[in-house]
Amino acid sequence: MHQRFEQHSEIPSTDPLVIIQAADQAGQVTALQDYLDHFQVRQPGIIPIKTPDRLVMVKTTTIILAEVQAATLMVYTVDGVVETRETLRHLVERLGSPDFVQVSKHSVLNLDHLLSLEDSFSGNMTAALTNQLKTAVSRKYVKLLMQRLGI
Repeated sequence: MHQRFEQHSEIPSTDPLVIIQAADQAGQVTALQDYLDHFQVRQPGIIPIKTPDRLVMVKTTTIILAEVQAATLMVYTVDGVVETRETLRHLVERLGSPDFVQVSKHSVLNLDHLLSLEDSFSGNMTAALTNQLKTAVSRKYVKLLMQRLGI
């Protein structure tokens, strides 16, 4: 990746204009755009998760995996499991961190808790996570996961 600074007095330094030039919008370009989208957005250290009977405060660094089972979102942490009716999409938006990667239509994992990946059948993979958790990585999401891992 190359970079260059051009000074333009009409563009304020508090709101710079970033232009990305490449042959196509893939690979590092997409990762860079994601990074820029989240630049200066304060990542929450703790997020509240509403359960049927209370509001649980969860440290985002302790979240290993979030997975939809039936109509319930299971949030697996290093301390246990929190069940909620929140949608997976809404949780990912609230997390707002590039460390959380969608690996199937029904699950998102935290890269900080990913231990290994194994080939599975039909182009799918299996992700081994901390706390002896495993989840399937759909072949539709394998490419995105590899990009996030820098592979």
